[in-house]
Amino acid sequence: MEPYKIIEYGGMGEIEEKKSRFIAHVAAVGTEEEALAFIESKKKEYWDARHNCYAYILGEQGQTMRFSDDGEPSGTAGKPILEVLINSGIRNLVVVVTRYFGGTLLGTGGLVRAYTQATQAGLAASKVCTMCYGYGITVLTDYNGIGKLQYLLGQRNIPIEASEYAEQVTIQIKVPYEEKDSLIHEMTEATAGKAEVIVSEPIYYKKVTDT
Repeated sequence: MEPYKIIEYGGMGEIEEKKSRFIAHVAAVGTEEEALAFIESKKKEYWDARHNCYAYILGEQGQTMRFSDDGEPSGTAGKPILEVLINSGIRNLVVVVTRYFGGTLLGTGGLVRAYTQATQAGLAASKVCTMCYGYGITVLTDYNGIGKLQYLLGQRNIPIEASEYAEQVTIQIKVPYEEKDSLIHEMTEATAGKAEVIVSEPIYYKKVTDT
């Protein structure tokens, strides 16, 4: 039930270390097949590069993690990329770091540092948002009650995602898991028990208030 982060759209970051170029590409993926397809596309795009190293994390709890050094010394590329991803708290993403060799050997420490910094640059260029655990809620109320609900939701910083004005007013919101019961109680009080509240099964949803 813990929140986690995802990539809304991926970015590209590049660093240079002793004339070697390290180019990181970040993408959001939902399956291992999508991650592998993205990796393959970058290998084709950068076919003339010395290495295309990668790492990816899948699942709300990071259940699937893979990485590859793609010919770099063991532990100097894929694992440092993966460590950055783990520490970021982001899930369902893949990062490919392409290296064009500059003619100077960097050593183990230099490679780890370069792949780490390139991955950080790629994430910094990406749009990240938070996924919260909670409920989708549909509320039906009369026209007298909608103003009170709008004020209440505004106080709690919960956006109305959709609304329909007919004989009754219908609104749709998403609510953090721990706020559901107290919010329903407050909405019932605010509308003198006239609001009808329909609650979904628990879901993960994107936090709309992220900038």
